[in-house]
Amino acid sequence: MSAKGIPMKQNRPLARAATWFDLKAAPYFLVSPYFILFAIFGLFPLGFTVWVSLHDWELAGDREWIGLQNYTDLVLDPDFWNSVVNTLGMFVMATVPQLLLALMLANALNKRMRFRLLFRLGVLVPMVTSIVAVAVVFGQLFARDYGAFNWLLGTDGLDWKAEKLTSWTAISVMVDWRWAGYNALIYLAAMQAIPRDLYEAASIDGASSRRQFWQITIPMLKPAIIFTTLTSTIGGLSLFTEPVMFAQGDVGGGSLGQFQTIAMYMYEMAFREREYGYASAVAWMLFLLIVLVSLVSFLFTRRIGGTK
Repeated sequence: MSAKGIPMKQNRPLARAATWFDLKAAPYFLVSPYFILFAIFGLFPLGFTVWVSLHDWELAGDREWIGLQNYTDLVLDPDFWNSVVNTLGMFVMATVPQLLLALMLANALNKRMRFRLLFRLGVLVPMVTSIVAVAVVFGQLFARDYGAFNWLLGTDGLDWKAEKLTSWTAISVMVDWRWAGYNALIYLAAMQAIPRDLYEAASIDGASSRRQFWQITIPMLKPAIIFTTLTSTIGGLSLFTEPVMFAQGDVGGGSLGQFQTIAMYMYEMAFREREYGYASAVAWMLFLLIVLVSLVSFLFTRRIGGTK
């Protein structure tokens, strides 16, 4: 008999059910609110854009089914391909130096130095600074008539917004300044998790600091490098705020669209031209581009250290 006078055999099914709920069902029950909200506010809008992209969609007007016509027009649209070129160009110019700079910063901060904590906190300043403030400051630095960069380079009157290469460079510098510190802290955390015994054994074998960096640090950082590469790829290909603020709020990306990204082009089609079906097609093309470039980046970075 149990303490409550109920036979133990009658308690066993209840105990088994309670155990099953605790071990099997409870975890899913606890995380279910997230997935329910994600399905409502994430998956449904995502799937709905597919339906919108197959229509000639007006917000308060007629909605005509046109099938894949938006995608066909998009492939033949020179403005779209201009935005693709701009996005890929700024992605390469911003992401590669950003990750290399972050790696060098992390390696420097991982060494013994005075005021090390202060410098570690300093790399967080760009990330917590308002992007609008960052864009305003860099807009002044790259100003044509009184910009600091023109003064340093001795090129008075250079309009950084007028050409593709110069505008890409200015925006890339802005992106690198903002996100290099964030990636550096990720690398720093990964570096501090590397066992010191590996470095001590390498020093005994006569390996130099440079060789230890390339033969120990870089291979051990592979998971962190893959993570930062993927996140930087997603952020770089969906670039929007920095070029818009660089153009002082113009989503056209300059007089000839010289730095208009895909995200800016999508915004222009949706909220200026009111072509919601066409903008939805642009959004899905951007999604496919992100998936493709992320896959290439992953396949490249996973071979770091000579392993597959």
